[in-house]
Amino acid sequence: MVQLRSRLNLADNSGAKQLMVIGISVKIGKKATLGQVVQCSVKGADPNGTVSNKEKVKAVIVRTKKEVRRKDGTYIRFDDNAAVIIDKQGLPLGTRVLGPIAREVKDAGYTKIASLAKEVV
Repeated sequence: MVQLRSRLNLADNSGAKQLMVIGISVKIGKKATLGQVVQCSVKGADPNGTVSNKEKVKAVIVRTKKEVRRKDGTYIRFDDNAAVIIDKQGLPLGTRVLGPIAREVKDAGYTKIASLAKEVV
C-alpha cells in the first residue's frame, strides 16, 4: 500500500527515476494498492526521456512492499514499491516494463502493461 508522499520506483523506460505520490482518488481512500491509479510528481528525470522533472503524471501501481491478500487466500509482496506511468487513455508511456508485475494489474484492465512485462506474478 502506498499513501501520500510515498516514493515509487519506475518499472518502465519512460525516463523518470522516481515518482512521489501527490494524489489518491477519493473513491480509493487514503491508501492505494496494486492496480490502482495515483497522481504523481516526477523526481529526477533523464533529459532524453519522455517525461520531464517535476511533471505531474498518472501512474498505475504494479508492485508494493506491503503484502496484498488474494481471493484464494495467498499473499503477494515484492521488494519495492513500483509504478508504470500511463497517459489519458490508460496506455503506458514507456515501451518496456521492467521487472515482475502483479496479476491484479491485468485484472484491473491494464492488459497492455501486462503484455509488455516479462513476468506476471
